[in-house]
Amino acid sequence: DMHLFKYIFIILLASCGIDNMTKPNPKKIPYKLIQHNDVRIDNYYWMRDDSRTDKDLLAYLESENKYSDQWFDSKYDYKTEIVNELINQLPDEEISYPLKNGAYSYYDKLQKNEQLAKFYIKGPNNNEILFLDPNIKLTTQEYYAVSTIKPSPNNSFIAYLEDNNGRREYDIKILDSDTLEIIDAEITGSSRDIVWSNDNNYLIYSRKDPVTLINNSVFVHKIGTPSSEDVLILKENDQEYDINLIQSNSKKYAYINIEATNQNEIYLINLDNPLNTPKLFLERSESHLYYLEHKNDHNFFILTNYDSPNFQILTSSSLDNLSMESLDTLVGHDKNIFISNILYVEKNLVLEVRENGLPEISIYNLESNKISRIKQTDNAYTVELNTKNNKNIKKGFYFNYSSLTMPDSIRFYDFASNNVSTVWQKKLNTYDNYKYTDKRFFYEARDGTKVPAVICHNKNTDLANAPILFYGYGSYGINNDVSFKESLIPLLDRGFVFVNLNIRGGGEMGKHWYDDGRMFNKMNTFYYFNDGVQAVLNKGIGDKNNVFARGGSAGGLLMGAIINLQPELYKGILSGVPFVDVLTTMSDPTIPLTTFEYDEWGNPANEDEYRYIKQYSPYDNIYEANYPAVFITSSLFDSQVQYFEPAKYTPKLREFNQSTNPILMKMNLIGGHGGLSGKINQFNEIAEEYNFIINLVD
Repeated sequence: DMHLFKYIFIILLASCGIDNMTKPNPKKIPYKLIQHNDVRIDNYYWMRDDSRTDKDLLAYLESENKYSDQWFDSKYDYKTEIVNELINQLPDEEISYPLKNGAYSYYDKLQKNEQLAKFYIKGPNNNEILFLDPNIKLTTQEYYAVSTIKPSPNNSFIAYLEDNNGRREYDIKILDSDTLEIIDAEITGSSRDIVWSNDNNYLIYSRKDPVTLINNSVFVHKIGTPSSEDVLILKENDQEYDINLIQSNSKKYAYINIEATNQNEIYLINLDNPLNTPKLFLERSESHLYYLEHKNDHNFFILTNYDSPNFQILTSSSLDNLSMESLDTLVGHDKNIFISNILYVEKNLVLEVRENGLPEISIYNLESNKISRIKQTDNAYTVELNTKNNKNIKKGFYFNYSSLTMPDSIRFYDFASNNVSTVWQKKLNTYDNYKYTDKRFFYEARDGTKVPAVICHNKNTDLANAPILFYGYGSYGINNDVSFKESLIPLLDRGFVFVNLNIRGGGEMGKHWYDDGRMFNKMNTFYYFNDGVQAVLNKGIGDKNNVFARGGSAGGLLMGAIINLQPELYKGILSGVPFVDVLTTMSDPTIPLTTFEYDEWGNPANEDEYRYIKQYSPYDNIYEANYPAVFITSSLFDSQVQYFEPAKYTPKLREFNQSTNPILMKMNLIGGHGGLSGKINQFNEIAEEYNFIINLVD
């Protein structure tokens, strides 16, 4: 029994005097922040060191790590148990679904005892060749990750991106697929987006600004030449915009998507002539977002929110003199159905849509003008088009599917038979999906809005007396759909209930759901989360004395806000890479990614936006209260949320906390926004988080 083990263990530890731990006590240097005649004092502003070399800072971070380790050492070690369970779940070898490129297939294999997957190629002769083993480099450096594998059109070259510190600033390496030698290692500081020209001679890539880390330029690199000779084909100077580079499914174009929160514009690169000046499709205009799917020749489908908050689909037949008035309507706006993505496959347009908070896939037959929908069987799930395998296919399309009880799979829809087949399924040794159950329902928030929630638990769990873990995100219009998480299984098997809340600020219920949870509506995000916790408890699900919540990044901001609003609602909080110093960060355009997010949070240079952000910014709203136990995790080299936010937040929260609950922080001195690289390293990180909350259960 979990509680008996803990009781015996804690009695033994108490006799050893482990409670006498010294809390970290960083120095205070008052720093005045003055805006709009409002003065804020930040005693820990000194912790920002962009070089990450300040001795006092590093000593402080190490003291926090030591303090956390001492706390964990004084508790029962569930972490080791959980890591062993996660490893035992794994098959001896897991093989990914292959990416087919002509007569060649590319795939990876993950061995049970290795951190990273190895990459293989198989050609027409069916010989398997190992062309990249990232585990080798991980033995000689503390962080290493490979993020993208892109073969050239004729398979003569293989490009891949490597990240050596977790900052998501990539080096591009190009292998000769015959000799497996690196023939080009010129490009550094790339973003994740790369596209080959159709003649195999050029690689198109985007590059980040070295200070803001915003993707703001696109280059063309000729294979085998110095990067100093790369041709800049587009530069974006407005720091509120970010660039994405995407290959069209037809493989004729690369799209340069220059996007801010509320508007964008797309340039076309003809992949037959990559050095030609990119052609603008539709110029940016206020509050207009659009995305493209190339049909053939000069024919495009345009997914647009022009006069259509949930998007409509238009068509064009020429690239000359384009305007919104010159486009024809194919699928009109529907206030109940949000269209998020489209794919053209042989006389069919496949639509990713959302209805009633769930993702769906619809098929629009362009000859019969009839729309059908693929029926899913789970109560809640993630379903989305598979972007990797749907290039230039004709007989059907691939999509990804997952639910809280069903491991990830790749499925194929065949147009001729209207059948769905599973072509790949994630394998786990010990997992039995019949042991677990999920349920989806709507709860009522304080303003009367119905909000989706999904619960999952082991069928043997006594719901009324179970410890309960809530999860949410609620920012950027990102859909927080439920999917399979193997790391959750050990928690469910220890009697926890898991709850996913689709609060406003996400996009689950359509565009309005996002708009009603950003800028001057951001408080809705936090209210809806706390309302959801209370509503689930009122249903008799979960023990009100053992309520936990988890969130990361903008979800870490959520964690900071909900405990400032209702600190005694929660027993413990897991706050990963948390964006908690919103007002100070958004006031400083030199901090990476800040300017790109003015339309998400607001620009504090405007007084009304400053005052609104100050209402909820977690760091600015800490007060004397009985805070729950909080475990904060971050990384020194995080490029998305800078390390100094959680580093400052931790001692301030501890200083004002009136309860005896622990406030702990673990700072990876390597790694980035996603933590450490490697499967087992990541198992250790999530197991430590779960170890924290399990030890708090009464």
